[in-house]
Amino acid sequence: MTTSSHGKSLGLAACTAIVVGNMVGSGFYLSPAAVAPYGNLAIIVWVLMGAGAICLGLTFARLARLVPVVGGPYAYTRLAYGDFAGFLIAWGYWISIWTSLPVIAIAFTGVMVDLFPALGNRFTATVLTLGVIWAVVLVNLRGVHAAGLFAQVTTYAKLLPFGAVAIIGLLYIDTSHFSEFNPSGQPLLQSFATLAPLTMFAYLGLESATVPAGDVVNAERTIPRSTVLGISIAATLYVLGTIVVMGVLPREQLIHSIAPFSQAAGMMWGPPGELAISIAVLLSSIGALNGWTLLMGQVPMAAARDGLFPPLFARISPRGVPASGMIISASFATILVLVQALGTEGFAEVYRLMVGLSTMAAVVPYAFCSLARILIEGMTHGRMPRVSAIELIAFVFAIFTLYGSGAEPVLYGLVLLMFGIPVYVWQRRNVAEAADNETTAGAPTRPLVSG
Repeated sequence: MTTSSHGKSLGLAACTAIVVGNMVGSGFYLSPAAVAPYGNLAIIVWVLMGAGAICLGLTFARLARLVPVVGGPYAYTRLAYGDFAGFLIAWGYWISIWTSLPVIAIAFTGVMVDLFPALGNRFTATVLTLGVIWAVVLVNLRGVHAAGLFAQVTTYAKLLPFGAVAIIGLLYIDTSHFSEFNPSGQPLLQSFATLAPLTMFAYLGLESATVPAGDVVNAERTIPRSTVLGISIAATLYVLGTIVVMGVLPREQLIHSIAPFSQAAGMMWGPPGELAISIAVLLSSIGALNGWTLLMGQVPMAAARDGLFPPLFARISPRGVPASGMIISASFATILVLVQALGTEGFAEVYRLMVGLSTMAAVVPYAFCSLARILIEGMTHGRMPRVSAIELIAFVFAIFTLYGSGAEPVLYGLVLLMFGIPVYVWQRRNVAEAADNETTAGAPTRPLVSG
């Protein structure tokens, strides 16, 4: 497994910023409204999903110490389960990234339209959505150092207002808003399963620091520390932020809110507070776009270097980034934005489908990686170690989230995974032909001997 040959530029601060930036995006900002129909149960699910996410993070931290290689979930799966499983995970993980970009960009556009109503027509909103996607791609094309610096600026700038809502806002909550445990009317297990993907979408990105391992300084220490630190920061924001928003806004108002954090800040601190949170959401969306764009090129690059993706994805620009992979991936995200703009479905319906699809495509790699260490250590040490409680919890957590994603996203996700099989077969055939040609070209010619 090869790593980048250029200088390493991502330290603890940059890696933590990438993890937090990828996790604290539109899923966090919109989630209080999505989980509001489930009352106090939503807070319990946030805590439980946070515990599961930390178990997954610790699992990735162990894998990073064991094999700090480029590609994150793809690389670990390939080492543990073989080439085909590695390809499917790389394919699905790649899909989960570029399908999430439109959701994040549309959230950015929604805030801009709220701040500047003149931008509210469909054409202008579409141009703005595509513009922010490609602007972030251009930043990443300048190099990993630029992307890491951008992640630090956007992440740490947004933590102040979000942290103010999550901590100072506890002083403003109305405890009468927490009188109902599960007002949805659904059975407890069904409600939990419905909440799982909604909350897990906000936790996606917990493995982000493992993907650009070749660019990380002292990867064996930096990646585990930044992973656990980033998840802890994000989980604290999620739980406290949800409590505050649910405690400030009446439930009926919160259910129909398209800007729950801004509205809660407006009720607590007036228009200046609402404006500050809107700016933080813009930074949050841009930061999440930046972090996912960085990973969007790294995962197919790692697979291409191993002969599982087309060689085009392995091409490195003079600035040391997989430019072709980023541009191709952003083009697919662009198509999704245009389809959404031309379609008749409402934003809520498209948002739910994209959330479910992104979550489904991401938790499949999580399930594979949760038990990968056992196989990797078994191959390297000659004996199979025991499965730890943390890894078992991480596996069950991933499977339950997959179940909660719903039938439609799982169906679409399975179809997209199956579309990868011809790509795998074609690529393996090309690799085999290239190997045969090299063997033929290197074979010595034997003279003909007559009778």
